[in-house]
Amino acid sequence: MHSINCAVIDDEPLAREGLVDYIQKVGYLNLIAEGSDPTDIFALEKRNVLDLIFLDIQMPTMTGIEYLKSTKNRPIVIVTTAYPSYALEGFELDVLDYMVKPITFERFCKGVEKAKEYFLLSKNERGKTELNLTVDYFFVKCDSVFEKIFYEDVHYVQALQNYVIIHTADSKFIPLLTMKRTEELLGSDKFIRVHKSYLVAVNKISSVDKTKLKLGNVEIPLSRNYKDAVFNKVLDKSLFKK
Repeated sequence: MHSINCAVIDDEPLAREGLVDYIQKVGYLNLIAEGSDPTDIFALEKRNVLDLIFLDIQMPTMTGIEYLKSTKNRPIVIVTTAYPSYALEGFELDVLDYMVKPITFERFCKGVEKAKEYFLLSKNERGKTELNLTVDYFFVKCDSVFEKIFYEDVHYVQALQNYVIIHTADSKFIPLLTMKRTEELLGSDKFIRVHKSYLVAVNKISSVDKTKLKLGNVEIPLSRNYKDAVFNKVLDKSLFKK
């Protein structure tokens, strides 16, 4: 596997030094930059050389939360902070993990293993696109096991904080993925977001009304924010009109 290029952004020198030391102990991590301000990241992003950021929250010039709110197509982010109260906001902004200082090496390794899995999934997805390969299944890690799931078997995905539940006809899988990342991996051709907490397979939808849709006997809420997109994609081309 290629090294994961990472940066440490923290205005506390001792905290930054500790993370740098941890990074140097993990063979697949490659430290390319460290800084005390999130603005240091922007030049690296333009060069497209950064895969992972260890990001502090409380910094004087620009906070970590301000950086997260100001960017969309950013690298993988692991938040490192002394303030657990920011955890929920961080996950809502699609950070991969949230480490509370002081960070042990064991906790650090757990976070970067998660980052490695995301990184490999991302590389695999890009490779499929570039080579135009047809792959009808994917793997997700649930606890310590990699589970094989066929795209055709997925009925819907439900978001719960920093993980999701992937529902098939007779099983549930709970990988540690955000809804946004799951949506990217499943793709928009066969799956559609119908609610901030639900992503469904288009061909499994059996009925639609103004506030909900059905997948067989399962009812899924339909948010007004997604209603137009759902009606356009699911009904527009297949609706018999007078």
